[in-house]
Amino acid sequence: MSVAKRIIPCLDVRDGRVVKGVQFEGLRDAGDPVACALAYDTGGADELAFLDISASIEGRTTLLDVVRRTADVLMIPMTVGGGIRSRDDVSVLLSAGADKVSVNSAVVTHPGLVDDIAGAYGKQVLVVAIDARRRVDGEGWEVFTHGGRRATGLDAVVWAREMANRGAGELLLTSMDRDGTGQGYDLSLLQAVTSAVTIPVIASGGVGTLAHLRDGLLPIGEGGGGADAALAATIFHDGHFSIGQAREFLARSGLAVRAVPV
Repeated sequence: MSVAKRIIPCLDVRDGRVVKGVQFEGLRDAGDPVACALAYDTGGADELAFLDISASIEGRTTLLDVVRRTADVLMIPMTVGGGIRSRDDVSVLLSAGADKVSVNSAVVTHPGLVDDIAGAYGKQVLVVAIDARRRVDGEGWEVFTHGGRRATGLDAVVWAREMANRGAGELLLTSMDRDGTGQGYDLSLLQAVTSAVTIPVIASGGVGTLAHLRDGLLPIGEGGGGADAALAATIFHDGHFSIGQAREFLARSGLAVRAVPV
């Protein structure tokens, strides 16, 4: 039996509020994180991603009070990211109610942090986030950190393979070129990464229709991205589609998903 594909709404949080932008810029308010989280939980989401997008930029840890209040209303797993720089930061977030943690900027500077976290808490709690932008010459994709502000020179596919080898449980792969555009996932990027690793990959960046979710999740052999989970924000935040509608559409498309809640 096929492993069910996951639908993961994402809360990008800044100053305690959910925000949304285009290509990591032009952020607008999208609501209260606790209210949004509760709506997605009751609406049938498989998991929730909570990303404090300004923590690394501001050199601080994630806003723990908001994490605790959000975790208190959830029955589904929550992945929390933003400003994680040490194993102790992970311990604090897990104690605050996170089920998984997402690391990005810190592991570029200190790749061994992946080994350290996986060794201490297990691969199942560790999601490595990769924000990637297509190179100007069109040859591959470059990894960016600090909310997409710092270029690293790292090749996204090579980096994904290293993170998997070091102990990441899964990868959260965001196309900066597609983020917030509604043009769909960068399937070429997805295919390149999902072909390079054996751990689950979460597709992120660009969903504007339910068909985009399907395309990211379909096997590469069927023209899809080969992802294990589909992350989206705008289409859910702005009420274009519900989680239930997404789940029904994916099921009709032949993808294995959890049964629609009744």
